[in-house]
Amino acid sequence: MGSVSTSEARPATVIASEDVDAVRPRLTFFKVMAFVVGVGLLVLVVEMVLSYGFGMKGEANPLHWWPQPHGFIYMVYLVATAVLGFKVGWSLPRMVLVMLAGCVPFLSFWVERRVAGEVGAGLRAARQ
Repeated sequence: MGSVSTSEARPATVIASEDVDAVRPRLTFFKVMAFVVGVGLLVLVVEMVLSYGFGMKGEANPLHWWPQPHGFIYMVYLVATAVLGFKVGWSLPRMVLVMLAGCVPFLSFWVERRVAGEVGAGLRAARQ
């Protein structure tokens, strides 16, 4: 008998066939926002290093304007995560963990790939 791992036998995110068309744009929105938040967080880290590490306060810091737009972008990422999570039936703790990934440099990139893989597998399984 050949062995099949559980991740191949059944995707972690189960999507009903009637929801496929609704999930796809939500997944795209999440992927874009995860990437934008990841890049934005790296820019924020640079801004903080310039401010606290090099003492470039206020107008002396070329990125002094970035924290506020980054906060707004992060809120849009929270919405993207919630919209996708509610549609595919994630638990609240899972949604919160995915949301918190946007607070750790580089983690949003890893989580985006993982979520895209799981939801993508669910979409492929729902089409069959």
